[in-house]
Formats: sequence, structure tokens, C-alpha cells
Amino acid sequence: MLYAQLHLTLPAWVHEEVDAQRRYPDTDSRIALAIQLSRRNVDHRSGGPFGAAVFNEEGRLIGVGVNRVVPHNCSAAHAEVMALTTSQQRVQSFRLNQAGGRITLATSAQPCSMCYGALIWAGIDELLIAARADDVQTLAGFDEGPLPADWKGELEKRGIAVHTDLMRDHARDVLRDYGESGLVY
Repeated sequence: MLYAQLHLTLPAWVHEEVDAQRRYPDTDSRIALAIQLSRRNVDHRSGGPFGAAVFNEEGRLIGVGVNRVVPHNCSAAHAEVMALTTSQQRVQSFRLNQAGGRITLATSAQPCSMCYGALIWAGIDELLIAARADDVQTLAGFDEGPLPADWKGELEKRGIAVHTDLMRDHARDVLRDYGESGLVY
């Protein structure tokens, strides 16, 4: 029998530990949430060391995601894809900025090749990144796949502002702890 349904979920702790009503007024508070999600995902052993969050222009949280690849046996269940998908379901649009207003994706680490493509299609106007791809590789052992040589420039050509190395040391700590733990989630 072929499966005709896809069911991905965030871990229950997300509802208990994320304040969906809080306003995240600036870059620091938004990237801090993405890193906190990555840390909690490792602490709870509910997935890999990655977290992401989507915000509207007022700093309101639209959706969050954490890595759920291993728990769901789904290679697409990356933190960014989960955050984009929960946001798309909430606003009932595959293009998050379709109704107007600036949409920001904050992520604990540079998006891999799959997530890079997804954020373009999802209607993201601003991308906030903590750790670099080489941090992910060297500290946690993940292969992030190929990106265009000028990946930032390609996003900026599409109207997506990119900010990197935000609270990088904090994100690197999560990746290092995960890599040294020997866990595979």
C-alpha cells in the first residue's frame, strides 16, 4: 500500500516552552529564540541541533520549527522547513509575504541546500543566521550540501536581506555539545 498522507509534528515541549504571544522586536531576540529552540531540541533529545522561527514585521511569532528528521524518518523535516510549514499552515498561504508585510526567518545555522531553496519559495524577506555551514560540519558532523558560490548574493537578488554570524558563538555551543554527545537525532 502506498502512503497517501504526511504527518509531521513538533515535540510537545515546544508548546510549553515557547511564548506564542510574545513580541520579538529585534534581530537579537529573534535569533536568540532560534538558538534556544536548537538547544532545547538537543536537551529533550527530540531531534537534531537546529531551530528556526518565522516572524511578521511587528515581531510577532508566526511559526517555529526544530529538526525532526530522525524521529519522523523524513529527510525534509529540517528546522527551517518545519518553521516555514507551520507558518504556512497558520496563515493558509504557501507564500508567507503574499498578503504584504515583511517576513523574517531566523535560524540557528546557515540553511542547507534544501532549506535554501525552500525559503525562496516560501516568501521570506529577511534571513537571520547564527552559525555557519562550516560550523555545522566541523562541530556536529552534518553535510549541508552544495550552495551557489554567491549564495547570499543570489538571495539578495531575490529581495531577501541576509544577516550572518548573529550570536554565532551561542549557536556553535549547541552544535559542539551535540557533536560531543555522540547522539544522533
